[in-house]
Amino acid sequence: MMKKYIRVLLPLFLLIFAQGVIAAKGGHRPNILFIAVDDLKPLLSNYGDPIVKSPNFDRLAAMGVTFTNAHSQQAVCGPSRASVLTGLRPDRTRVWDLSTKIRSELPEVVTIPQHFKANGYQAVGIGKIFDSRSVEGPIYDDAVSWSRPFVQAPRNEQSALGFLDAELVAKVNDVRKTPDASEDEWSLRSAVGGVPTYERSHDVDDEAYEDGRIAATSVKLLQELAAAEAPFFLGVGFHKPHLPFNAPKRYWDLYDEATLSLAARTEMPVGAPSYHFQPGWEIRNGNYSGGAPLSSPEPIADDLARTLIHGYYACVSYIDAQLGRLLDGLESTGELENTIIVLWSDHGWHLGDHGIWCKHTNYEQATRSVYMICNLSDANIAQGEQVAAPVELLDTFATLCDLVGVNAPSDIDGLSLRPLLYAPDGRLKDSAVSQFPREYQGRKIMGYAWRSERYRYIEWVDHRFREGVLGGPVVDVELYDYLNDPEESRNLATDSAYEAVLIEMRTIADDYKKAQAWSVF
Repeated sequence: MMKKYIRVLLPLFLLIFAQGVIAAKGGHRPNILFIAVDDLKPLLSNYGDPIVKSPNFDRLAAMGVTFTNAHSQQAVCGPSRASVLTGLRPDRTRVWDLSTKIRSELPEVVTIPQHFKANGYQAVGIGKIFDSRSVEGPIYDDAVSWSRPFVQAPRNEQSALGFLDAELVAKVNDVRKTPDASEDEWSLRSAVGGVPTYERSHDVDDEAYEDGRIAATSVKLLQELAAAEAPFFLGVGFHKPHLPFNAPKRYWDLYDEATLSLAARTEMPVGAPSYHFQPGWEIRNGNYSGGAPLSSPEPIADDLARTLIHGYYACVSYIDAQLGRLLDGLESTGELENTIIVLWSDHGWHLGDHGIWCKHTNYEQATRSVYMICNLSDANIAQGEQVAAPVELLDTFATLCDLVGVNAPSDIDGLSLRPLLYAPDGRLKDSAVSQFPREYQGRKIMGYAWRSERYRYIEWVDHRFREGVLGGPVVDVELYDYLNDPEESRNLATDSAYEAVLIEMRTIADDYKKAQAWSVF
């Protein structure tokens, strides 16, 4: 017990001796470069992947700290981003789907860029930061969060839905011209007969696709903001590697598709509830896989699966190149050593493991996210180190405030990770918590996952979260051991050998419920 408390408290004691925030030239607080990447799982060289080509992620990792056990609060874009940007859990934002916007539930909530704007920062955003985008391209940008209108990267009028294929673009534009054409992205995809899952034959510059234009515009913004008196908060949101897997041909050419391996395990864990499975709705939607219905349990064919994995790698390398352009641009301004860089992905991604594609689960491949922090303005912060302790993306708000010496809002849920930046071997919390709803016997239930350093414990709770009631009977339980079973092959909740672990994880879950003021648990 004493060792546990020493491990938790040691980073806090180290802070007493650590250097505070260093004033930069001109005397202002450190700048913040806030980089969001859509659908990026930790399939990166700095996370140990032996195949991917991601030298710029390595470059950022060498300057800062990589969190290897960081988790999204809900493994789908809108809820995850709402949680990160407000520092609140999904049950508090009440954003559990893609259609609900933060302000519709919490009109007075303060977001990260809004808070820094109020504290003297020039807050500027570009790309995908908030919840969603429309087929026409505009981002839901939450105008009150920014110091100026949200920046739009130059449009490529030859592209549609991220594609360069002229025939597909013409079909999309024809549908858009009809009086009753839906502006809903998935409806539009269905209206044009669906779209392919990838595009790889175009030998074009990076800026032919949107993320390249976002990177180029961001570099110009860095030059402008660095020359100003006030510190800046620049939010840059990249869309890839989100479907469809579109990237210039040279990034596809980095990989030999024939050598890429399929997922080692393509079955659900033995003993897992059947409703936790999802067949890759996002791939099947819009006729992604040749018109298979969304509920189809049929596996994706091996040839297509291998191409999808190839496309995912290609898009990761494409985003790596855009990250390199950002880092080069920041360095050219002379502000690299006075800028805190936080890079996060909104969740992970299934690549065929358990027969699952995309995200939308409480399993490791969906909740585990890329999370990196670099702060060269403080010489005592670790460089080139990794943190294995569980952390949560919603910790970002408190962490950034702590690093620059700004008071965080008093009601946010996250913790400052600053102690772990000084002592990467420390630990601040017992688990990271994720959640995702499912249908069960004709009604919605909510699954909660508590991820410790070794285990994942999931409870499927029959509460009426839409009515604002938290709590209720537990319908099913799952338990996984990542030391002995990293592929989640078997639900261990009924294994007598794990009885003590089950009790320990259930205690962690019950403590969470009490802290969240659940009415019944």
